[in-house]
Amino acid sequence: MMMRLLYFIAAFLLCSGSAFAQVTTIAVAANMKDAFIEIAAAFRATGKPEMRVVYGSSGNFTTQILNGAPFSLFIAADENFPLELYKKGKTVDEGEVYAIGKLAIITKNATGIQLQENKAELAKAIERANKIAIAKPDLAPYGKAAVEYLKAEGLWDLAKNKLVYADNIGVATTYVVSGAADIGFTAVSLAKSPQVVSQTSFLQLNPKLYEPIKQRMVLMKNPPADAVDLYRFIQTPQAKSILQKYGYTTP
Repeated sequence: MMMRLLYFIAAFLLCSGSAFAQVTTIAVAANMKDAFIEIAAAFRATGKPEMRVVYGSSGNFTTQILNGAPFSLFIAADENFPLELYKKGKTVDEGEVYAIGKLAIITKNATGIQLQENKAELAKAIERANKIAIAKPDLAPYGKAAVEYLKAEGLWDLAKNKLVYADNIGVATTYVVSGAADIGFTAVSLAKSPQVVSQTSFLQLNPKLYEPIKQRMVLMKNPPADAVDLYRFIQTPQAKSILQKYGYTTP
């Protein structure tokens, strides 16, 4: 009896371990978090399984994938990082652009700082701010776009010594929401999220003053079927309507 019990326990643990090993892991750029939560819920509603989702910066994910991280699908915040992985033989193909992101500047309502769409007023906001949150431009495409915007608008010298760098755009946004920074640069998609918009105000910035933020997704080599299904689902009208709701333009 004892041997039979031990056999069933061992078999259960083996099956549990196999099931855990088969959970598909997806890497998602931080700017996509709120939109992706809704997309993932819509995807599961079609009868698809739960997946493990990790949010972070596109640069960090690229480094992790090159070092063997077991992601099956990479939903990035730009084109360069996914295409780098393709050139290095890590992906099925070049993938697809699934969204065009938009840059915004936000401030916590309690600061009293006003955001208006002209250089003089933005300069006043920057002068009033003690700290300005931004994602690291070498890791996060939205951080890179923020630097491009500041330089194109002639505000870089005014802002550069006040910048506080975060590993990804989600953390940069949290700096503003928590009061650690007076203003910050973020994605319109995050600025529109319920948790952020309830405490902050935002201004969408002129897209002509930074390179278009074309967001690409790529499947890693030998992807499981559910990762392929999700990849295809993100290109459907249903998923595109969710992306548009969060301020993205879709192809």
